[in-house]
Amino acid sequence: MFEGKKILAIIPARGGSKRLPRKNIMPLFDKPLIAWSIEAAEKSKYIDNVIVSSDSEEILEVARAFGANTPFVRPKELAADDTRSIDVVVHALNFYNEDKYDCVILLQPTSPLRDEQDIDRSIEYFFSKNATSVIGVCEVEHSPLWSNTLDENMSMDNFLDDKYNNSRSQDLPTYYRINGAFYMSKVSSVLKNETFFVKKDIYAYQMSQEHSVDIDTFFDFITAESILKHKG
Repeated sequence: MFEGKKILAIIPARGGSKRLPRKNIMPLFDKPLIAWSIEAAEKSKYIDNVIVSSDSEEILEVARAFGANTPFVRPKELAADDTRSIDVVVHALNFYNEDKYDCVILLQPTSPLRDEQDIDRSIEYFFSKNATSVIGVCEVEHSPLWSNTLDENMSMDNFLDDKYNNSRSQDLPTYYRINGAFYMSKVSSVLKNETFFVKKDIYAYQMSQEHSVDIDTFFDFITAESILKHKG
C-alpha cells in the first residue's frame, strides 16, 4: 500500500513457449526464472498482493513454492499464442473486483534482473507524477537512426539518411525502448481502456539496460546469466 492506495501485482506466465520451451521455470542460477520476479515483488514495500496467472499447473506449483498467490487457473482462451497481456490483467482484476485495488502492476517473469528497488522507485515515481500509467523503459542499445529494412536484393541504396552517414554514435539523439519490466496503471483506467498505453498522464520510468534484460531467446537467457555471474 502506498499512502492508502492498494496495489496488486500480476505476474503472467503462460505454459507454452515456442522459442524457449518452458522458459518461465527454466533454472536461472539457483531458482526458476519466474521466482526472480515473485521474490522482487514480495520484497516490495508497497505491493499488497502478488499473484501469478497461468494455465500451467507446473508453473503454479513453482509460484506457490516461492510465495505467490495462485487464486485461479487461467482459462484456456487466455493462454493462446495471440493472447494479449492486458486481457490477462483485466481477467485478474475482475476476479478481485470486490477487493477494490487502486493500482495494478504487470511484472513479466522474463525480466529477472528487475529487483524490488526498481519496483518501489517506479511506484514512488508513479504517485509523484500523479500518473494514470507508468511504463518501464531503457536506452536502446543501438540507435534506430542506423537501422532500416532491406529488400530481397539486400540493397543498401538510401539505407541511411545522409545526415547520419558519418555521424558518431555518441552524437546521435538518445532513443528509448519499452523494456517489458514494469507496467503500472490505475485499476479504473485499465478496466475502462483495456490498455496501459493511455493518451494522457502516461510517463516513462527509466531503468538501466542491465536490469532491462528481457528473456525471449536462449541468447537473452545466457546474457542474464552472465550478468548475474559478473555480479557474484
